Amino acid sequence: MTSTLPSRRRFLALSGLAALSVSMTAACGSGGGPAADGRTTLEWWNIATTEPGKSLFPQISSAFTAAHPDITIRTTSLENEAFKSKLTATTASGRLPDVFQTWGGGVLQQQVEAGLVEDLTDALDWASDLTPVSLQAYQSGGRTYGVPYDIGMVGFWYNKKLFAKAGIASPPATWAELLEDVRKLKAAGVTPIALAGKEKWPGHYYWAYLAMRVAGLPALQQADTTKDFTGAGFVQAGAHLKELVDLQPFQEGFLGAGYATPGGQAATMGNGKAAMELMGQWGPSVQKDAGADLGADLGFFPFPTVDGGVGQVTEVFGGGGGFALRKGAPKEALDFLKFFVLENESKLLASNGYLPVVKGAESQLTDANKKVVADSLAKATGFQLFLDQAYPPAVGQEVNDSVADLIAGKKTPEQVTASITEAAKGA
Repeated sequence: MTSTLPSRRRFLALSGLAALSVSMTAACGSGGGPAADGRTTLEWWNIATTEPGKSLFPQISSAFTAAHPDITIRTTSLENEAFKSKLTATTASGRLPDVFQTWGGGVLQQQVEAGLVEDLTDALDWASDLTPVSLQAYQSGGRTYGVPYDIGMVGFWYNKKLFAKAGIASPPATWAELLEDVRKLKAAGVTPIALAGKEKWPGHYYWAYLAMRVAGLPALQQADTTKDFTGAGFVQAGAHLKELVDLQPFQEGFLGAGYATPGGQAATMGNGKAAMELMGQWGPSVQKDAGADLGADLGFFPFPTVDGGVGQVTEVFGGGGGFALRKGAPKEALDFLKFFVLENESKLLASNGYLPVVKGAESQLTDANKKVVADSLAKATGFQLFLDQAYPPAVGQEVNDSVADLIAGKKTPEQVTASITEAAKGA
């Protein structure tokens, strides 16, 4: 969201980062630090522009500075895409804030390789308090470079009342059943799916999940290594997505729609104007913030299996939100992260915008849909980070762009895989 969007979304290619030295980072760093009077100022960049983070994050920050009066936190909160653009620009100049939002994966890896991010491994003596799956995206080569505050998965949020109107008794378990349910919803005068076509990242969820279901997780991992996405399973994933697109399931004007913007995907879903959206664990809170609260009418089901595919329904796709520190950030920055995550886990969970990263905290969940997602994660037999975060930035951006072109009717399934392969070989 995550604005709490995790997201999952892309930075532009961070060209030339590897040439930046740690000394340049120290000289050009935009972060704060100790002043002559002994006070410390921390620069904190996050994406909490929608509820619950919009209210909760400042509360946590104020509580920390109240307990540490010699520390000042200067906060910058930006919408997801604006944040990524701003951080990309500062990163390319070798300047990072002390504490900044990250989704891990390929983007964080590039920043690590450029010597711009603090290695937290030895200082993170409370890592054992966190669930291994939540830490996974922020680790590389046995080292840890970020701290999670949220973890979850993407699945279909659906409107039970609209499903009933279309005569659909239970959520689809297979892709063929999903397509049939789309037809039933259209026949009942219901818009089947809300999609933020303008922002592109929500669309890549479909192709990524279909690739997982058809080709399997090992194929995605192998393609990342071989830099070849032209295999039959990836082409078939695009062909299945085209089957959906050909049914014209999305709301009118979806190609120009944003996600959390007025009239966008979340509002369309929250206002009961569409029956489904494929979105992460943050979906309900953004629906409520941008539209209305569907309450008991809202349900969740995992992405269906595909007949003939090797992927299982227990293999999940998703990620969460976390924070990393710039190289050389004041030690107080890590103190703030420990306070944010460990001492405020109950507040994060009570807000219904986040899922547990602290071991045993799942027992605190009260929202039925959050429990369903947490249970699905607990039973997961495989996990894939958002492709536009897992892969190097240029590759992730091409996934988003090419899938968006397929959805818009501008590329074939074969052209999508060829474009992603070209980007991978050139990254």
